[in-house]
Amino acid sequence: MKTNQRISARQVGRLVAGSLALMALGACSLLQPGATPNPTYYSLEVLPGKPAVLAAASAPTLIISPPHAVAGHDSQRIIYVRDTFKLEHFAHSEWIEPPARMLAPLLVAAIEKTGAFRAVVLTPSNAAGDLRLDTEIIRLQQDFRTRPSTVRFTLRATLIDQETRRVEAWREFDNSVPSGSEDPYGGVVAANRAVQLTLENLAGFCAEAARSPQR
Repeated sequence: MKTNQRISARQVGRLVAGSLALMALGACSLLQPGATPNPTYYSLEVLPGKPAVLAAASAPTLIISPPHAVAGHDSQRIIYVRDTFKLEHFAHSEWIEPPARMLAPLLVAAIEKTGAFRAVVLTPSNAAGDLRLDTEIIRLQQDFRTRPSTVRFTLRATLIDQETRRVEAWREFDNSVPSGSEDPYGGVVAANRAVQLTLENLAGFCAEAARSPQR
């Protein structure tokens, strides 16, 4: 009888020890941070369009300054809006680079196709130019206050005479494109379309200024 009591005590001790060990492991797992999903990266690209027009030898040279972006739109975060004045960003979806940086080569390619300039050069460069183009992204955001949501892209552009430092022309371009789905990817597709429309408008604006008889 005493032997059975000793065995029962040992079993109870083992059960208690096992329970304490499991509790300790559970506490450790609670203290460890959960695995964070890897972000999905997206880019701004423009689909190939019409072939470039050959520029005349007498056409001016355009210098393009690196684009800038206002506060809130100067990072890799993909911005969306649900409430007025409140900017939010997707937790696990980002641009591969800040939009302003991705915009630079797209500006060059779009304006080159017009044939209005002998050369289109992105700074920094030692090349001398006749006109300089400064651009600033005012907004690039998906707006969920409408259904379907829309992506709005606003770009301010200023053309400056390099010799006189005078502003030749300026314009603010604004395009909104409905999103095909209510998620980051749908917004990215719409953003690319909005950027393409804006680049087409901007290229025409620059070409018109370059061919102006006042120059």
